[in-house]
Amino acid sequence: MLRRRPRNAVPVHNLKVSRKGKIKKRTFLWRMRRVFYIAGLAVVVGAAGLIYILRQVELPVDPKLAPVEAQTSFICSSEVQVNCNSTNAMAQLHGEEDRVLVTYDQIPEVLREAVLSAEDKDFFEHGGVDPVGIARAAYRDIRGEGVRQGGSTITQQYVKQAYLNSEQTFNRKIKEAVMAVKLEQEVSKEEILTRYLNTVYFGRGAYGVQAASRAWFSHDLGKLDAGEAAFLAGLLRNPNGADPYRGPDSLKEAIRRRHVVLVRMEEDGYVTADERAAFEAVSMDPDAPSDAGPFIQPPPKASVLGDKVKGKEWGSEYFAEYVRLWLLGEFGETAAYTGGLKVYTTLDLDMQKAAYEAVTSTLDRPGDPAASIVAIDDQGQVKAMMAGRDYATSQVNLATGGGGTGRQPGSTFKMFALADAVKKGYSIRSVLPAPSKVKIPLDQCPNGSEEWEPRGGPGGPISMISATRNSTNTFYAQLMARMTPKDVVALAKDMGVSADVDPLCAVVLGGEEVSTLDMAAGYSTLANGGVAKSPIVVTRVEFPDGRVYDYAPDQKQVLTPEQTGRVTYALRQVIDGGTGKAAAFGRPAAGKTGTTQDNADAWFVGYTPKLTAAVWMGYPEGRISMSNVHGIEVQGGTFPAEMWRKFMTTATADFDTGDFPEFDAEVLGAGEPLDPNYGKSGSISSGSSSGGGTGAGTGGRGQSPATTAAPQTTAVPQTTAPATTAPPTTAPPTTAPPTTAPPTTAPAATGQGEARGRGVGVTGR
Repeated sequence: MLRRRPRNAVPVHNLKVSRKGKIKKRTFLWRMRRVFYIAGLAVVVGAAGLIYILRQVELPVDPKLAPVEAQTSFICSSEVQVNCNSTNAMAQLHGEEDRVLVTYDQIPEVLREAVLSAEDKDFFEHGGVDPVGIARAAYRDIRGEGVRQGGSTITQQYVKQAYLNSEQTFNRKIKEAVMAVKLEQEVSKEEILTRYLNTVYFGRGAYGVQAASRAWFSHDLGKLDAGEAAFLAGLLRNPNGADPYRGPDSLKEAIRRRHVVLVRMEEDGYVTADERAAFEAVSMDPDAPSDAGPFIQPPPKASVLGDKVKGKEWGSEYFAEYVRLWLLGEFGETAAYTGGLKVYTTLDLDMQKAAYEAVTSTLDRPGDPAASIVAIDDQGQVKAMMAGRDYATSQVNLATGGGGTGRQPGSTFKMFALADAVKKGYSIRSVLPAPSKVKIPLDQCPNGSEEWEPRGGPGGPISMISATRNSTNTFYAQLMARMTPKDVVALAKDMGVSADVDPLCAVVLGGEEVSTLDMAAGYSTLANGGVAKSPIVVTRVEFPDGRVYDYAPDQKQVLTPEQTGRVTYALRQVIDGGTGKAAAFGRPAAGKTGTTQDNADAWFVGYTPKLTAAVWMGYPEGRISMSNVHGIEVQGGTFPAEMWRKFMTTATADFDTGDFPEFDAEVLGAGEPLDPNYGKSGSISSGSSSGGGTGAGTGGRGQSPATTAAPQTTAVPQTTAPATTAPPTTAPPTTAPPTTAPPTTAPAATGQGEARGRGVGVTGR
């Protein structure tokens, strides 16, 4: 007999009795009345809160109604601590540089259309904030469609430039949105768009559309066509990295930006498909033959810093320009150029001169590569920035990325894998095999479709100390697989590397791109005893009204002093007889060499307890081999180490660089072995000494690394006894994430060359 399944009981409060006495279930609306009540209350409270915020946030007085007399701003180097003025400033900023204000009617319609398509297609419909635009921008960013959009309307962008700073906080974004709504209630759309296009930065030192038209195309605003307008509109979000005169990558970026904006203009009905194709057919290559001349004119040589920049003969203009851009981001262009600021910077002109002369006295022949040096002291202050020889000829800052993300760091990046191993509790005396070539399977260290096969090792097992001293690729490739790229890259970020580095196994051999400033910042964490200090270039900004802004580095304890001491000990071996011995200058110092594949980039990054310096050498035009410079093949241990030594000798001549903290041999050698089958090997000298036969470990001085067939015994206890049989020479299993580095080319004949890393890889000493 089948039984009917009982229904779920209905709560009494959801039942009602009709006039006829029947019991009925109450309606859905009745049952949800409390939910609707709470929702309605939330809407009322939210609306009241919004009204309150709108009333509390005041829109600054319209500049046209309350004009303020413009005042020159002064930038002083570090020897000036008070009363920065026209007599002691290294540079001046004023409001009459490269800018011509235009009216709405003077802005050609084609440029307005290009800007609206690129930045805010619904500008004339929304009320200052565009929720639909925010959603659309997020969707395009997720899909990776062309020029990234931030979701901010043109009104919001103008408010940020004119009234706020670049602080990335929730309160600032709310204030920006509220002020945008208020501005649109008081100022017409046409006026907002005009103000925006008169103030926004377009690169090449050009502020406003008229200056931009002159800087990029050498003609007035009224002569712009749709192709030129599309290019300018593509510069608004990020004006850097799209100058065809900076090389193939920048040319490719310029073509991409113009294309993206033209496509959007076609979608919005401003140009036809045929017109878009015709504009895109105009070559942007500066070397392409054309009766009308190049699409984009050569960069202008005029400087916005004024005619007299103190120390310009030593390249100080690059630092001053870096500070100028920082001021624009921090306070906006109005304050920077007309606010009468007194800006106190970190630059030491004597160190700047030392950096400049270290480069120019070494690379002193026609056709020589370029070089950059960045020095950071123990307070996180950038004391020198040798970023180019002649600012009037080229404004590309070689110290901060050279118009792009930077250059491959070669084996200088091995330091971060070393530091990660030490932080995880492994001993610098750990031994691993170091064959001349090692194959790391895809399941241990994924590498796209090809296995990773780095080269460069003595053939037998060596210690981590010796592998660092001699920059042994195959040892560090296995170490990276064990530590995992994700962890090593995360530690590099914590230590000061700001570049976006993909977590790939080959990054340990320098296959990604970083700037000279990044590497100086990363190594300075070791000089500071494991405390990362974000580099600063300005210590104080004073306003005429008495406001003072003080700046100090953000600090973070990344490594303990003991961990830092172990890493420093290993890196001291590099200078005390390793690949960087040419950098020795008679003071306690540690560092690392690096050279990329085909000797296209060469590095030396080193530090004393009070000063860190990074040296990069290469051709700014791109990856060009330095196989024959002054008759030698350039590696990190040649010219870069020599320039580092010259700079440090002069820069530290008048002050004590200090001594590294002393730790006894047991502390320095403490930790677990990387592989219990190999254990630990070598001996460590305690105290401040390093190098020599006692400090190198297996493969150190007086001992051929290739002849070491088995690990030595050690006074430091091991958790597991080493195996009695010879283990295989391939890397042990790991759980490393994927990488995309293909096999690399053979190292130098010594078998001890540095790595050739991601894809093209890196090598060098």
